[in-house]
Amino acid sequence: MAGRPVVIRTIDIGGDKPLPYLNMPHEENPFLGVRGLRLCMQRTDLFTTQLRALLRAAAYGDLWIMLPMVATLDDLRWGRAQLQDAAAALAAEGSPHRADVRLGVMIETPAAAVTADLFARDAAFFSIGSNDLTQYTMAADRGLADLAARYPHDAPAVFRLIGMAAEAAERAGIPIGVCGELAGVPAAAPILAGLGVNELSMAPAMIPQIKEQLQGVTFEQARAAAQAAQAR
Repeated sequence: MAGRPVVIRTIDIGGDKPLPYLNMPHEENPFLGVRGLRLCMQRTDLFTTQLRALLRAAAYGDLWIMLPMVATLDDLRWGRAQLQDAAAALAAEGSPHRADVRLGVMIETPAAAVTADLFARDAAFFSIGSNDLTQYTMAADRGLADLAARYPHDAPAVFRLIGMAAEAAERAGIPIGVCGELAGVPAAAPILAGLGVNELSMAPAMIPQIKEQLQGVTFEQARAAAQAAQAR
């Protein structure tokens, strides 16, 4: 990537992303069950293999690692400890790698959003997972079309949580981005910018429309749009 940063999310299986060959047990509510980092805690063999691969790849560029489904500081601390152990093992083996990679978290649980100021002390960056954040905030399964119109991802509650995370990131001096469907909604782009979001991750086809939206407003207008979106 010619020096540009590459962000890789660690294995994010469970919920709406099953992996048949893992033979995961049936869960009544998989979105609240063993998924993302929680699965890694049970399958440390898979997690360690991925971390080793990422640290080895980091020797060739600016690689950042992102942990999904984080809800507590202990989640982040566990992930960092596993990363340090993987780096130590590679060093002992004499395998080329880089240990000083940036470790960030996905803000996709309300718990992570409301304690973002605490996470910001130890995380190198934030990424808002808007799909899951909406689902957990609105208590509505994002896979049910019947609920999508009634509990949208641009609800004031969702924007308020994003704003809390963005404020914490700004105070800590770390970048914050948004991935998920909300990042590719043209009308939402000025609102997210006004909330303090630095980056938007979207399908390439949406980039021209998002750029047009952002170029058409001043920062003051974006801030006003963000305030209105949290109060409607």
